Amino acid sequence: MSDTLGSVIRVGLTGGIGAGKSTVAKTFIERGAYHVDADRIAREVVEPGTPGLAQLAEAFGPEILDADGALDRAALAARAFVDDESRTLLNSITHPLIGARTQELTDAAPADAVILHDVPLLVEGHMAPFYHLVAVVHADADIRLDRLVNLRGMDADDARSRIAAQATDDQRRAVADLWFDNSGTPDQLAAQAVAAWEERLIPLRDNIASGTAATLPTDAVAYDPEWAILGQRVVGRLWALLGANASAVTHVGPTAVVGQSAVPVIDIEATVADLAAADSVADALAAGGFPRAASSDDERLHVSADAGRPVRVHVRPAAH
Repeated sequence: MSDTLGSVIRVGLTGGIGAGKSTVAKTFIERGAYHVDADRIAREVVEPGTPGLAQLAEAFGPEILDADGALDRAALAARAFVDDESRTLLNSITHPLIGARTQELTDAAPADAVILHDVPLLVEGHMAPFYHLVAVVHADADIRLDRLVNLRGMDADDARSRIAAQATDDQRRAVADLWFDNSGTPDQLAAQAVAAWEERLIPLRDNIASGTAATLPTDAVAYDPEWAILGQRVVGRLWALLGANASAVTHVGPTAVVGQSAVPVIDIEATVADLAAADSVADALAAGGFPRAASSDDERLHVSADAGRPVRVHVRPAAH
């Protein structure tokens, strides 16, 4: 593999409001994760004196500034969320600034970093395919409501509306490579995060650095409906890695057959123009978590570097 691959991995961290993401983030950071906080960036790009704040004031009027010249978020919300046109204007100003700052911080990460991108609206923004792994912190809505009202002092109706406006549990489960149950104590949640760090994140980073495929299971098991969900998740990830280089990316093989027992390995077929095109995407796949494992006249085989997500990627020319 190319020496330029490095061993950086990007982990998306999300969860509903009040779920307890901060405990997981703190646990990862204590172990060396490089933290990129979407909420902090969103505040930073509109601080006093920034071009972002000046653009907002020009677009929505000086009334969105408080007496000290800082952003009055309630006043901005009253103007920016009145209709779709105003919301689109707000996003056209803030999103490019947030994206540029996020990329700047990501580019500054050490070569062997586990980059932890803390994004409350990761699911809502359809960002999951762009991470090596997605970690979701979960707590039932009634537990989150209690925390928001009794620990944060939030108005109960406001808390309910915020919870309802976010992604559903099923939508989060569909993208979750790591699912942290925060129905217990903070220490119990932190213990789950430590196990994920040691058993998934560091081995994945090190395997990507060395171009090593994880060992795949070999024994057949009963059909698991989760295979279809995982297949969809991996297909999305591969589209993000391959882009226009692929004409089709499809979950195939025994695990794609409903009701059939199989060895629990997700087989994905990625169709490209020819074997030269298959070779041209090898580094992107390897850096994305799928190092090459074998080559033949029919395909280039890549295997997941993550033992917790057993996947084979068959990169095949259109006329194989």
